[in-house]
Parts: sequence; C-alpha cells; structure tokens
Amino acid sequence: MRSAPTILHLDMDAFFAAAEQAAKPSLRGKPVVVGGLGPRGVVSTASYEARRFGVHSAMPMGQARRLAPNAAYLVPRFSLYRAVSEQVMELLGRLSPLVEPLSLDEAFVDLEAGGTADDTASALAAGERLRRDIRAVTGLSGSVGLAGSKMLAKIGSEQAKPDGLLLIEPGTERALLGPMSVRTLPGVGPATGDHLRRAGMTTVADLAEAGEDELVRLLGKAHGASLYRMALGRDDRAVVSERDAKSVSVEDTFDVDLHDRVRVRTEVDRLADRCVERLRAAGRSGRTVVLKVRRYDFSTLTRSETLRGPTDDPGVVREAAGRLLESVDTTGGVRLLGVGVTGLADFTQEDLFAQAAADESAAAPHAPADDREREPAGAERAAGDGAAASGAAESGGGPAEASDVPAERRFPAGHDVRHREFGAGWVQGSGLRRVTVRFEEPGSAPGRVRTFWADDPDLELSEPLPLVPAVAGQSSWPASRPKSRSESRSERDAGRSGGSGSGRARP
Repeated sequence: MRSAPTILHLDMDAFFAAAEQAAKPSLRGKPVVVGGLGPRGVVSTASYEARRFGVHSAMPMGQARRLAPNAAYLVPRFSLYRAVSEQVMELLGRLSPLVEPLSLDEAFVDLEAGGTADDTASALAAGERLRRDIRAVTGLSGSVGLAGSKMLAKIGSEQAKPDGLLLIEPGTERALLGPMSVRTLPGVGPATGDHLRRAGMTTVADLAEAGEDELVRLLGKAHGASLYRMALGRDDRAVVSERDAKSVSVEDTFDVDLHDRVRVRTEVDRLADRCVERLRAAGRSGRTVVLKVRRYDFSTLTRSETLRGPTDDPGVVREAAGRLLESVDTTGGVRLLGVGVTGLADFTQEDLFAQAAADESAAAPHAPADDREREPAGAERAAGDGAAASGAAESGGGPAEASDVPAERRFPAGHDVRHREFGAGWVQGSGLRRVTVRFEEPGSAPGRVRTFWADDPDLELSEPLPLVPAVAGQSSWPASRPKSRSESRSERDAGRSGGSGSGRARP
C-alpha cells in the first residue's frame, strides 16, 4: 500500500455509445444502445440517457427494446473504438511508462513510475489534466480514480462516474469502504454476495468485523483470506504494462439455430480464420485448438486437440477444428459456435503434413477447384454467404433479401457511408433493398435523411471520421498498428455480447 494516491484508474464513460453520439450529432443527448441487433443480440453499451430506462450492458436486446423503444440501436464499429482507444492510451503513456490496459476503454497508470506525481496535490493535478486532454483530443469524457492501490483507484473511478474524479487519501480506505455493499469488492458476484447475505454480511464493514477466520470458513482459504484483506482496504498488486494472454478465441451466436451440417462446418472454418487473424495480430502462435458448441437446448460442449507444435497457419487450425466438430452431435441445432487457440507461444512450428497436402494440391492443376478439400476462393465464398445470412436480421431484411442482396452491399445500422453527391453520413436503417442514411459528420449540425436503393453505385461503406477535427498538418488518428492483447480481448468480449454480426468487417 502506498502512502500517496499515485495509482490512477481511467474508465471512459459509456465508451461505445458515447463515441457513437460524438460521431452522430443527431443522437447527442438521446438514448443510444450498441450491441447485436438480431433476436439473440445482447447490449454491449448503453448511453446514460438509455440507462434511465433501465437498459444496461449484458441485457438481451429484446428486453432493451421493450424498455426503451425509441432509442437508437446500433451495431458496434470496432475500427472507430480502437482508433479512439489508441488516442487515449497515447495520453496515458505520456504520464508513465507503466500503463496497464484492461480493455479498450479502461486502464491503470502508475504515476509514481513516470515521475508525474509523488503526493496528493501532484496526483490530483495529473488526473485533472488527463481528463482535460482526453476531452480535447477525443471529444469524450472519462472518469478517474486516484488511490494508493489498484482496487481503490478502480472503486474511485466507479464512484466518480460520469465525467468525474475521486481521490482517495491513504488512511481513509476503511471509512470509505465500510458502508459500501459487499458486491463492490472484486470477486464478489451474485452467488457469493447472496451467500454472505445469508450469513448476515451485506456491507464491507460487516466483512471486516467478521474476521478472517469466519470468512475462510464460509468461502474457503484463498477466497476468504483475499476478501478479508480487501475489506480492510489492503491491495499490494503492482501496475504491469502488459499482461500475458493465455488464449485467443472468437465465437458467434446465430439468430436462427443452424441445422445444416455443411453450414455448421462453413461457420467453423470462418471462425478459425478469424481466430488466426487475431493470433497473428498479437504476434503469437498456439498449440491447442479448442472448439465450443452451444446446442439448441443451451447445453455447451467443448472439445480440444493439441498439435505437435505451435502454429499460426489458418489451414492447420481449420482442419483441427473440423476434426473436433465431427465428434459433436449437432442434429438438434446449433445456436453458438466458437474456435479458440491456447498454449500460446512466440514462435511457430510448421505442420509438415498440412504443408505436404498443400504442395500436393498445388501440383495438381488438372483437379477441378470444386473437388479440392481446401480451395481458398470457395472457402471465401462460403464464409461470405454465412456472414450475409447472419447479418440480414441486423439490417432489417428478411431471409429472402439475404439471398438477393450481395454481402458487399449490406449496410449495418450505424455504420459509416459516403455518397458521391451528398458526402459522409451513417446508416439509420436498411431493408427491402433500401438504405436510409442521415448525412452529418462529427462537429456538424444534425443532418438530413435520404433513402437510396441498396445497389446505388454512388453509395458506399466508408471508414469512420475522426471525432475531433485534426490540427492543421496533423492526423487525428494514431498510426495504425497491430492490436495489443488487451485490445483483442476487449473486442472479443464485446463481439461476443454483440451477436452474430457485431464483429463483421466492412469492405
């Protein structure tokens, strides 16, 4: 425990929804919900205006629509969120070399390690300066907690929300924590909280008074001892600049259960390719391939296969996932599929058998493309068909439209477009082969709405615009770079809550 509040925790306020409001002037001050828009979609982030209606993250999207029927419902745009996150992380890096990102919108900073602060006054000045800089660079707000430990700094930022700062002076921890609910402490979820409530402990002060022996008796040695230390405000964990990822995975929930075995295999291949993309972006390889299947009755099966050595070859991962799929009964229907890689390493060991098969296929040009087991163009077409079908519900179209409109002409709600005549805008909705666009940009007045045919050649999907105009001669976005492990993990979690189409890349 430090004698000065030199550990800072930053948590951006309703990050995804706030970024959408900043990008879309017509949505400012209005309820906005970001997540998967299909029947099985889940809320990723809700703006504070939407939270007044009871909408919150991890809520089923159908329930959110009932609570806030007039809110704007948008598909996540991770390219925008990553770009803004890089701007924020760059500002944190100016404070200290020890920055521990927890997700795209959250991080710890060791101010003492950067020489930025060594007492209460300097820590407070650093926190206020950071909030001003974030507002100036991104146009968004973040809440800051300052304390002598990571646990208390995180509690401070939560108490300061939205758009606030709370400094917890060392020595005042127990007085602050005492009246708080036991659920405030890390590791106390609904089940543990209910167990403690039945034992007569509802506040942090109750835990401190109960003593370590009683908590160990109730919760076990490790959990009980840890909880008692936290109840006393003790936390000596250090800020680490990069935590080692243990696995990389992707998964999709489908709007309609999949019954066709060929379609299921196509989706597994597509997920394997996405998994390898993230694996390579993190500069890693993996030895064990994991397949996750959630069936129609919510039963979840996990199968794994350990390879002879680490690999980042998409063909090897696809083949391993395919073999695992053959051991799973999917006849009743599949609602979720996932592919992951564990046993990560910083090197690869080529699969000689897979390489030999690829060489043999390449040496046989007389073989028809459709008869090859792994023909890249065919696999790409199949993956595109799968993405199109899962995205139809999000864009407002039905199954018939999914087969009529090419995948490259789908316009997910909330995504950026550019029209040759009217300029930049965003998709308000699409369906029945039409696209409704509001033409406005960050910083502009609310724009006009126009509707186009989905095959209008003058209308194209585009990249997000910076939320704050660039200073003359400088770019608003940081230079592109591979995603860090924490960023990949955050995107995977949000994509998981976002439903079947939330992680789909745009042309």
